[in-house]
Amino acid sequence: MTTLYLFGSAAPPVLGVGTVIEDAQQRGFDVCLGLTPTAARWLEPQTAELERLTGHPVRSEYKAPGTADAWPKADVVLFAPATFNSINAWALGITSSFVVGVCAEGIGKGIPLVTMPCVNAAYAQHRALDRSVAELRDMGVSVLYGEGGFQPNPPGEGREFPWRLALDEVERAVGAGR
Repeated sequence: MTTLYLFGSAAPPVLGVGTVIEDAQQRGFDVCLGLTPTAARWLEPQTAELERLTGHPVRSEYKAPGTADAWPKADVVLFAPATFNSINAWALGITSSFVVGVCAEGIGKGIPLVTMPCVNAAYAQHRALDRSVAELRDMGVSVLYGEGGFQPNPPGEGREFPWRLALDEVERAVGAGR
């Protein structure tokens, strides 16, 4: 079975991550869920159910040195929703968050990495976002943003997050040889 690290940050689509886990499992993935600290607080009431669903602990912090890893090795990582802060931190190599650190290290390990930002149109006007998206793409990360991916919406306007596109790209990234 192919192991998918599904990472999410604190954007509204993370609240429906249980359905995404089930969809990924139906596609044949063993899913391990990692969250930024704020996303972990948002999902705290669901943590036990998410752990039951995945069969793995939900993680939001680095493990202590010398501690065995509770997860199998990743075959692919999907970081979605990825906020403005997380995308910029990842592109800059600022790894204070567990999920950003794993993604930054994943570049060097050659793990297929897919991300779908979730930012509103106001954040999208900040020049750092375009630079970070370009930097991640230059490092081999599949960034689903703009045409064919997430398109920013006006601040405060909810919109359906295109999870299917993200999972389709994960399947493409690992290939049909699973």
